[in-house]
Amino acid sequence: MSVVEHHKKLPEGSIEKRTTTLNLGPTHPATHGVFQNILEVDGERIVDAEQTVGYIHRAFEKIAERRPLYQITPLTDRMNYCSSPINNMGWHMTCEKLLGITMPKRVDYLRIIIMELARIADHLICNSVIGVDTGAFTGFLYVMQYRELIYEIWEEVCGSRLTTNIGRIGGFERNFNDISFRKLEKFLNEYPAVLKEFENLFTRNRIFMERTQGVGGIAADRALNYGFTGPNLRAAGVDYDVRVHSPYSSYDDLEFEVPVGKTGDVYDRFLVRNEEMRQSLSLITQAYQKVQEFKGKDAEVFHADTPEYYLPEKEDVYTKMEALIYHFKIIMGETVMPAGEVYHCVEGGNGELGFYLISDGGRTPYRLHFRRPCFIY
Repeated sequence: MSVVEHHKKLPEGSIEKRTTTLNLGPTHPATHGVFQNILEVDGERIVDAEQTVGYIHRAFEKIAERRPLYQITPLTDRMNYCSSPINNMGWHMTCEKLLGITMPKRVDYLRIIIMELARIADHLICNSVIGVDTGAFTGFLYVMQYRELIYEIWEEVCGSRLTTNIGRIGGFERNFNDISFRKLEKFLNEYPAVLKEFENLFTRNRIFMERTQGVGGIAADRALNYGFTGPNLRAAGVDYDVRVHSPYSSYDDLEFEVPVGKTGDVYDRFLVRNEEMRQSLSLITQAYQKVQEFKGKDAEVFHADTPEYYLPEKEDVYTKMEALIYHFKIIMGETVMPAGEVYHCVEGGNGELGFYLISDGGRTPYRLHFRRPCFIY
């Protein structure tokens, strides 16, 4: 981040005023490689800004059009690595919609558990980093240990932590083990009190309020014009959540509220995300209770019956010719998908994440567009 100080020439007789030019980004941690800001600041107040966008364009869509369905999953991890399981499962649901696969209820509830854990992991990063940016580092360090616990749960389910590549078309790679459920119970028991304590550090903190209230505010109509979705749109007062307006993965079986702000400033976004974490805890608890209701063979269901697209068990691949053939065809993209055109969206950590998939009946998508949560043009 480069700094250039200069004096502006003012009319004769007036007091000279010093401003500072900041080159903010595009490098991490300033703007995470996404865009560049040339800022003109007067003390702590930004008086002018010039943005350059497009730094992070990585040709995901064109790469995806040359890959079979399963090889696209790792691409979705990188779209928002703070909550990558939501990206993975949104893509798998899109494929299932095209392929006409009906999902077992238990798989839906397991997906909700993983996706809401991902939402919490995403929001606690956003809100704790806001604290860091306003001069408070303690909250960030405090909640990070619970992001680690979420990662440990994912690790039990799929073996990965950050870019998870979690799940399969039709469900999960394996059933959840007892360790993953014990760690989930630990998280559900401990995190509500931690979230409350985290809120107590900031919500009525005078310094935090002065540095966030009235900062970066956006009106509802302007937010809609810019294509805002997710917590930023809801903080501006628009009650829109994909989980409610276009339910998927049996979200309509569960009860939860959609928090909405008023001013759309940094403070309201902070409050909305905090409340969304609380709602996610409620959703996880409800989904976990429903998972526990399945008994006997039903408790062993973790994927749909779709051998043409679901990878077989590794033990079977090593010992059975039919499983080996299916494994090869799925991985190498030898399975032809039906022709069709589908759009499916999920409520990602930062808004509506959509997948527009066109198939011409080949082995790879004819066209695939990722609908990002905001700045749609």
